[in-house]
Amino acid sequence: METLKQFLDILLHLQDHLFTLTQNYGAWVYAMLFAIIFAETGLVVTPVLPGDSLVFAVGAVAANPESGLNIWVAGGLMLVAAILGDTVNYWVGAKLGLKVQNWFPRLVRKSHIDRTHAFFEKYGGKTIILARFVPIVRTFAPFVAGMGAMNYGRFMMFNVVGAFLWIGLILPCGWYFGGREFVKRRFEVIVLGIIFISVVPMLIEAWRAWRASKAAKV
Repeated sequence: METLKQFLDILLHLQDHLFTLTQNYGAWVYAMLFAIIFAETGLVVTPVLPGDSLVFAVGAVAANPESGLNIWVAGGLMLVAAILGDTVNYWVGAKLGLKVQNWFPRLVRKSHIDRTHAFFEKYGGKTIILARFVPIVRTFAPFVAGMGAMNYGRFMMFNVVGAFLWIGLILPCGWYFGGREFVKRRFEVIVLGIIFISVVPMLIEAWRAWRASKAAKV
């Protein structure tokens, strides 16, 4: 329970914690950012790591000259991490998909796989791009693409475009809005808002699936 409280505190106060890290660890923060984004996108066992909120927080902290965080370096490294993460995830799915599911049944849940499959059914290859903006689905989309033997060249095209859009849209938003006093004082509310907006597509799909199953029973 204490670990969960600490995780929630970090998640809701990312801007403060990230600023402190930049002061204490300097350039090592770039390695931390790379590792977190790579793990969140590349390892199916770590879907709970912050993604959208972290990218936004990086922009917000980089907007403060006192932080010493360079937005171009941070953005470039996170972009590379996002592309590499999806690539590794694809090949893990292609080579070890079913085994990974059996090894980590509590982390790689069938419901997550099924939800991502549903995204592929509806959006096709564009799922790789759209999934960048949806927590959990973002982690499992490349894994499922690998399991489903999606053409690698086509996957990489969507992978690169999705990463550029994800980092290229959220990071500048953090830079532009993060320095505003309203955002600074209510950053936890902003984080919750980002999470909610990210989850909305999943909620809509779940509601549609529920209505469809209910109509089928009638």
